[in-house]
Amino acid sequence: MPFDLTKYWPTSRYLHALTLRVPVGPIIYRINRDLLRVVQEFKPDVVFFDRPTQFTKATLFAIKQAGATTVYYNQDNPFGPRNDPGWYQLYKVVRLFDLHCALRSTDVIRFQQWGLEWMRTMFSFEPSIHFPPLPAWSDRERDRQVSYIGHHHEDRPAFLGSLAMDHNLPITISGSPTWRKVKPSELFIRWFRYGPLIDNRYREEIWKSKINLSFVTHLNEDDIAHKSIEIAACQGFLLALRCEGHQAIFEEDKEAVFFSSVEECVDKCRFYLPRPDLRDAIARRGRERVVRSGYDNDTQLARILHHLDGALT
Repeated sequence: MPFDLTKYWPTSRYLHALTLRVPVGPIIYRINRDLLRVVQEFKPDVVFFDRPTQFTKATLFAIKQAGATTVYYNQDNPFGPRNDPGWYQLYKVVRLFDLHCALRSTDVIRFQQWGLEWMRTMFSFEPSIHFPPLPAWSDRERDRQVSYIGHHHEDRPAFLGSLAMDHNLPITISGSPTWRKVKPSELFIRWFRYGPLIDNRYREEIWKSKINLSFVTHLNEDDIAHKSIEIAACQGFLLALRCEGHQAIFEEDKEAVFFSSVEECVDKCRFYLPRPDLRDAIARRGRERVVRSGYDNDTQLARILHHLDGALT
């Protein structure tokens, strides 16, 4: 059964942000108390922790004493050079879990060095959200030419600015309102459309994009972009940063297209924009790849449960 943390968050967005950044105090106490009550009542075999930033050592020890196996899963990276806030409690408990899911190669290295039980998994898509458009969908419905949906991490503003201003590509950007603070300001004034896109709106804007750009967050030590999996699952045409991770999960120029520089990205955009049939064929093969290879949440969760089943028998 799910343990819903959202019901504990303050209605004030400032207090909510403070609780996420500094996970201590009455709210954290209630979360830990109530989780232990649920564990004691339902007696689960496994407790799966997704981004466990609110839980204490005492809670982990009590869950173990109750006979449950604990699983650590975290799509973010508490140990990378980004040095994000909010990991205070997690640093205290991260080595206490029975199984650690490694989503990136640096996770594997750390968990091995720490002598922890681990298994390799990956960023994955949610089939109920990330699925293709109707078969009749075509460029008639696509009003985004070269599209980027996401954060302004690292060199993305400069990269997208060069595409738009130096090479006159028809760019559309969507994401956090903090894009308004990015330089050059034209990126927000001229090419930004909508705020954060989630779930149905996110999928629909991928459908409406002729070309979907995807990068990799190096400061998070990511091997691939989570977005790349989601774009392909939505049967969007994916133009992603060329890296070993992307090359391992997609066949280049058949299931996705890659770039290594602004210039190569420009060339690929100009080549594929007037070729909808070619884009659609690559997008269909990309969708087939993510389904066939099990890049979905259900398959990845099944792998984790199978691993536990072998470890517990």
